[in-house]
Amino acid sequence: MPTSEKSMRFLEEHIPELAQSAVTQAYWQALASGSSVLQSENGAIYEVFPDGTRKLIKTTPPPSLVAVGTTRVMR
Repeated sequence: MPTSEKSMRFLEEHIPELAQSAVTQAYWQALASGSSVLQSENGAIYEVFPDGTRKLIKTTPPPSLVAVGTTRVMR
């Protein structure tokens, strides 16, 4: 059965919230299974363990600004 334009637009509009929900679910499933996860926060990458402890893995440089419609990094 073909999807109508209206229903296709509705689904496309909800992609960001569906993606966020999937990422959150995967995060908690990984921790519940006993695995650790990596998390980026305030310019650093942390390894988060199921018991809630966090280990600093690496600090990251600030993001580069790119003007809309270009592919070059502005400095």
